[in-house]
Amino acid sequence: MFTQKVVFIGGKGGVGKTTLASALALRCQQRGERVLIISTDPAHSLADAFAQPIGDETVTLLPGLDALEINPDHEVIAHVERVTQSMKRFARPDMFAEIERQMRLTKQSPGAQEAALLERIATLVDEAPQHYNRVIFDTAPTGHTLRLLTLPEAMAAWTQGLLRHDSQSQQLQGVLDHLSPKAGKDISNPFSDARKHSVSNVDQRTADITATLLTRQRLFHRTRHILTDAQQTALFFVLTPEKLPILETGRAVTALQKEHLPIQGLFINRNLPEHADGDFLAQRRQQEAIYREEIEDQFQKLSRYYIPLLPTDINGIDGLNRVIPHLPW
Repeated sequence: MFTQKVVFIGGKGGVGKTTLASALALRCQQRGERVLIISTDPAHSLADAFAQPIGDETVTLLPGLDALEINPDHEVIAHVERVTQSMKRFARPDMFAEIERQMRLTKQSPGAQEAALLERIATLVDEAPQHYNRVIFDTAPTGHTLRLLTLPEAMAAWTQGLLRHDSQSQQLQGVLDHLSPKAGKDISNPFSDARKHSVSNVDQRTADITATLLTRQRLFHRTRHILTDAQQTALFFVLTPEKLPILETGRAVTALQKEHLPIQGLFINRNLPEHADGDFLAQRRQQEAIYREEIEDQFQKLSRYYIPLLPTDINGIDGLNRVIPHLPW
């Protein structure tokens, strides 16, 4: 069994990644681990897989197995409210109405949902492993994780622009120098109190703004460290022996490897069993054999686990238990 605490299960839609993520979570629970499985899919497929209601608050499915379905709409509302309250702390009262107007518009802006979702994921990656032996994300790591990795650099640029017009910005240069990993520097201690950073020579308002920015910045730095650490994080892709999933997985693997993300292996799902009879299924098996050869050739440096197509739909704990014998652990 792999030992990493944080696990991402991703892949093209419709290849069975939620089913395999759920079966893996159940398998870990059966081994005596305390497990949290998290879905970022607004279609709530995790609840369908377990045949139990799951929402935006953590629920217990079985002793030792908790689940959470992040609601992107709720995340946007909560995220914007946090930002609004934070901005009001540093603004004059006569600006409050304009801040609220801008924040209302922000809720509908492109990228607002993703920004809120990524911050929630970062918080879970940072905090949940302290309470669980395994934290499994049923999500699409290609998009979410790549953006998560670029957040420290993006936030550094945003922070520079935000403080450029502040009368005290020159005093903050020493702080800002630590906000970009590309500058060859990093925050001296991402676990320290942001309020104790060396900003003693600035006024209280500037120090408070800096502490707020550094708190978020340190969260993303810690998350980046966890995601790129092969001892802490494992990424698995799910695909089927078909052309389009192979192409998409190839692009995803290349992109994530460039970002030094630890890809643990592939689940090749829904392989026709040899005993399935009939001319139609025989032709499908021949086609699958060709694609399996392509998978073996293209992904030979990654572990590959083949999961058969089962005769009936997978639904609920009993259904997931039928998948578990086909897992490699």
